[in-house]
Amino acid sequence: MESKKLILGLVAGLLFGIHAMAGEDAPAPMIINIADRSSVSLDGQWKYLVDQYGIGYYNYRLMPQPDKDSFFADKSFDDDRTKLIEYSFDRGGEMRVPGDWNTQYEKLYYYEGKVWYRTKFDAAPSPEKRYFLYFGAVNHTAIVGLNGNKIARHEGGFTPFNVEVTGRLKEKDNSLVVLVDNTRDKDGIPTNNCDWWNYGGITRSVKLVEVPGTFIRDYAVLMDKAVVGKVRKNKPAKHRIYGYVNLDGSAAAGQEVSISVPELKLSVKAVADDNGHAVFESVAAPQLWSPDSPKLYDVEISSAQDKTRDKVGFRIIETAGDKILLNGKEIFLRGISVHEESTTPVGRITSASQNRELLDYAKELGCNFVRLAHYPHNEDIVRQAEEMGLLVWSEIPVYWTISWNNPDTYANARQQLEEMVTRDINRANIIIWSVANETPISPERTRFLAGLISRAREMDSTRLVSAAMEKVAVSKNHYTVDDPLLEYTDLISFNQYTGWYGSKSEQCDNTYWEFPVLKPVFISEFGAGALYGNHGPKTERFTEEYMADCYERNIRMMVERMPGFAGTSPWILKDFRSPRRALNGIQDDYNRKGVLSEDGHRKQAWYVLRDWYMDLKARNNE
Repeated sequence: MESKKLILGLVAGLLFGIHAMAGEDAPAPMIINIADRSSVSLDGQWKYLVDQYGIGYYNYRLMPQPDKDSFFADKSFDDDRTKLIEYSFDRGGEMRVPGDWNTQYEKLYYYEGKVWYRTKFDAAPSPEKRYFLYFGAVNHTAIVGLNGNKIARHEGGFTPFNVEVTGRLKEKDNSLVVLVDNTRDKDGIPTNNCDWWNYGGITRSVKLVEVPGTFIRDYAVLMDKAVVGKVRKNKPAKHRIYGYVNLDGSAAAGQEVSISVPELKLSVKAVADDNGHAVFESVAAPQLWSPDSPKLYDVEISSAQDKTRDKVGFRIIETAGDKILLNGKEIFLRGISVHEESTTPVGRITSASQNRELLDYAKELGCNFVRLAHYPHNEDIVRQAEEMGLLVWSEIPVYWTISWNNPDTYANARQQLEEMVTRDINRANIIIWSVANETPISPERTRFLAGLISRAREMDSTRLVSAAMEKVAVSKNHYTVDDPLLEYTDLISFNQYTGWYGSKSEQCDNTYWEFPVLKPVFISEFGAGALYGNHGPKTERFTEEYMADCYERNIRMMVERMPGFAGTSPWILKDFRSPRRALNGIQDDYNRKGVLSEDGHRKQAWYVLRDWYMDLKARNNE
């Protein structure tokens, strides 16, 4: 009987892995606009220990250990050498936070697995305040421990989370330990098969945030597209300004909140219900945000104990037939796709200047739009793009062959979608929420994605919702998109690599397109690969000449023979790391489809794309 119990326990441990053990609560609901909160940065050099076998979490029977016996206890052999302790953070190496481990240490370049992080900090907790640990992102699974106890677990490598630590802080030497695991998982989001580098680590900033006992957790300040009253000549039209405020705390119910936009002379009050949720609406005539005029208004939200400030823009994005309309006018999306990977040094982006460099390249190309693929990028790049007048496609990493029938997989996809929308709902430049990329058609997949689209619309009715789908051949040189997901999306958005995969560049010259529904057609990816500086005939793969020729032919094909063509985001701004790219001497762990090299050198295709976009700008008087 005892052996049977042991076997059952071992099986449970294997099945659950590092999932949801005792003390690992879900994070607290997301606090938005962290930059405006009272906080202390915990960024810097953290101690780390690589734990390939998970010995800091499991015992030798693969059973989870009590906190006191795990690495969360933060003991050290040097504390008492009469005891057998086989780890020490103090003797460990140092890892920069934020940052990925793959580019910080050569020995961790290909590493996928568990790494423990630890930092120590002092605090001066006030009994009237509440405290949260904020993590901008940890890839992929994070288990957080404080002062010897594990306290929360988060899954999802590209969205923020916070953990309440009120009552858990000490004045001196708080030990914050985070177990990070970037192991790919067939049931995960993303799954175990993707085409970008699986950077592990605490990849975005960590902060200790202080808020009042009852505080403003999140909010939305939005604008209805319908015009209120008469439109006056040369005057901004009046619209309904509406939204919500969520208070968090024991005194939330019945508390009054105020929403103010001084420049618009807008001031409105609302009362929170029993759940701390307050809704409001008013009328104002804002100057609308656009790429040419990225107007942002100072907004102040206050309650009895709390106040937060933000900058918010107002715009209308919608479709009419096969047109995309921004503020009632047709717009062509001159875009580029972007990975969250820096040029110098190459690795996961960790600074505002690295974000700015990528966005400056996009502006130099003549872009008015960026597709931030294939996961939610950091909040700073979204905000910088908003200030610079760049529209944004924001996406969750539902990529390729997801476990469509697994309810836990769906729950995690929905969680990441909700975290993305909650964080960025007030960013005027985000016009498209994307729920997937290149997913194979099946009834299970369509139900999965339709559920996500429904949830996105439920949370936010002011934006378009779509996904990057795939083309299908009707006959030779005749293509369409035949996807049941078109019933749910606002766009016919799809990836097509005519001239690169399964064809030569010349095929573009004879290819034509038809579509089954009347919606705007957006090419979310097209392109070809080239190694910067590799020259040769335009018929030779991986030369700059082939790539440039493929761009020229694709542009002609899309403009001349693609009905409803409303925009594109070619793949991709810069070469990026991918372990799927194994052609030595050409790829060397890089996807070479960037119009820039990994370190920012311009390929010939850059100039093809730039010249086309600049011509479009001139013709549209932009």
